[in-house]
Amino acid sequence: MSLKERIVSKLRRLAWRMSYQDGARWMSGFRKRWQIFRNPNATIRFGAHVRAGPGFKVHAPWGGTLIVGDNVEFRRNTLFEFWGPESRVTVGSGSYFTYDVIVACGTTIDIGERVGLGQGTFVVDGSHEYRDTGTPFLDQGYNYRPVTIGNDAQIHSKVTVINNIGERAIIGANAVVTKPIPPWSLAAGVPAKVIESYGAAADDAKPADASKD
Repeated sequence: MSLKERIVSKLRRLAWRMSYQDGARWMSGFRKRWQIFRNPNATIRFGAHVRAGPGFKVHAPWGGTLIVGDNVEFRRNTLFEFWGPESRVTVGSGSYFTYDVIVACGTTIDIGERVGLGQGTFVVDGSHEYRDTGTPFLDQGYNYRPVTIGNDAQIHSKVTVINNIGERAIIGANAVVTKPIPPWSLAAGVPAKVIESYGAAADDAKPADASKD
């Protein structure tokens, strides 16, 4: 290998380390500290080994609480938006957010452990009021409900979540979750409906004498 090739090889390896190892870790730490610094009215706590990717942002000018467990990954353009000092979001250990995920909270949103949120997912605990014809839409306020997403739930791309999702539930892409989705189920559609139960839920649904067939 020529001197030029050795130099190029070393530079490429350095670029790789800065992009995916040391540099990514340093920038993640900076992003987390910057969000804590720029939101003095909020309580923000990160567990160990939390990766905050490019575009990670917490918007909490009036306060709020964000508690993140260990080994959580926010890959790119995650936004947490808090609508008041009582707003509280928790993210369990081992969860991962892919690209362009938005979590908007006015009450409480609890995201369990090892939950996956696909690209473009929107999780919100409020729906706009709209029935007062004498008041502009944006001035009518919200109808709030706390939202819980159970452990190991997997939510695919471009899903809107405005109600609870049970443990191990799987939500198909582009769904809108307007009613609670039970644990151990596959749901899809607008509004999202259960199309299959599996695992523990399927076992519970079997007739008592099914093993005799």
